Amino acid sequence: EVTTPEVDIFDREAVFIETVLDPLRKRLPELRITLEHVTTGDGIGYIDDAASNLAGSITTHHLIINRNNILVGGIRPHYYCLPVAKRETHRQALRKAATSGNPKFFLGTDSAPHVDPLKECGCGCAGCFTAINTLSCLAHVFEEEGALDRLEAFTSLNGPAWYGLAPNEERITLVRREAPVEFPAKIETGAGPVTVFDPIFKPYWDVEA
Repeated sequence: EVTTPEVDIFDREAVFIETVLDPLRKRLPELRITLEHVTTGDGIGYIDDAASNLAGSITTHHLIINRNNILVGGIRPHYYCLPVAKRETHRQALRKAATSGNPKFFLGTDSAPHVDPLKECGCGCAGCFTAINTLSCLAHVFEEEGALDRLEAFTSLNGPAWYGLAPNEERITLVRREAPVEFPAKIETGAGPVTVFDPIFKPYWDVEA
């Protein structure tokens, strides 16, 4: 997205596509480009319509929250991230793309472990700390969308294939527990506590030990 101060923060991805990305691709049509951390239906549609040398990463948290989760009923700094979460229609477009099986889309968590004093202040840092519960959250999303069979490709196969890398040969197993999986609300660090992303729902999927 563009970072020009006068451009509305919710329009910056669309403006970037129109004023930067599209002209660049017209000048260099063979250039392989990753649109990192897509947050809008505009971005999803642009990638869908483009040739095979354009792909996009999608974060865990943008599949779960929209801008209301940040702003309604009081400011929730631990949902504030950049690119900022957009309206619900964009979240739905992201979920559709992520769970579609389209190899142009893959996970890019953008997990950001900012300590609480840097989030809960007058000018807080942007970012959601999702590393600890990303797989549980994603399994929940893909289950809701009836696409559990496409989760591995989104998290582990599409990205390496796009970058010309072999997939990781190590394997993990996700299991669905009978009771919700409990994650710590905070992780203590030497610099202070870090709040773990709250997906709003109760996750039942867990990484088998």
